[in-house]
Amino acid sequence: MDPIVVALPKGRNLKPSVALFKEVGLDFSEALEDNRKLVFEAPGDVSAKALVIRDTDIPTYVENGAADMGVSGADVLAEQGKDLYEPVDLKFGYCRMVVAEPAKLSSSDNPDDWTHIRIGTKFPNIAEAYFAGKGVQIEIIKLYGSIELAPMVGLSERVVDLVSTGETLRQNGLVEVDTIMEITAHLVINRASLKTKHERLSGLINDLSDAVTTLGF
Repeated sequence: MDPIVVALPKGRNLKPSVALFKEVGLDFSEALEDNRKLVFEAPGDVSAKALVIRDTDIPTYVENGAADMGVSGADVLAEQGKDLYEPVDLKFGYCRMVVAEPAKLSSSDNPDDWTHIRIGTKFPNIAEAYFAGKGVQIEIIKLYGSIELAPMVGLSERVVDLVSTGETLRQNGLVEVDTIMEITAHLVINRASLKTKHERLSGLINDLSDAVTTLGF
């Protein structure tokens, strides 16, 4: 019997992901103890293994069948737009994607008057869709980190970025203008695997959905 292959995200969502799958009988706890390995077998006779990879790569692994299912943030899924089945909101990893600008600009700024603005972000597709819906033309400055720095050095007037508490924005003189989306981790499934391993995957999906409630994420 082919194993169920699960793609788990490195970083802050790894621990709750491991707890979730352990609740349904797939124990990948070793992934929390050894950060050099990338593949972990579940003990026992459950025939499952986990791949621990970057969240941004998980949709690609799952869409192309290298993994049957995975855990990925709603921001990554929305940005990449992969053809995946997303049956369960896992509730953990909460944050928000916001539009922010310098506080000194915000004091006299009215977003309703925006017609053409420059945005620094690592989420160009989400930003394009959001501002297109508001009829605002934007110039995207694609960045990969230190988004808050862009307005400070004149690279962009505003940014689209993720926030948890908003403290990093405040420390860099930025204020939130609007929330684009609220984000949690989602369960994603390869569509072909759902057909070829239907019974096992369907059972896991139901069990994982129940486990989200049990664990209180």
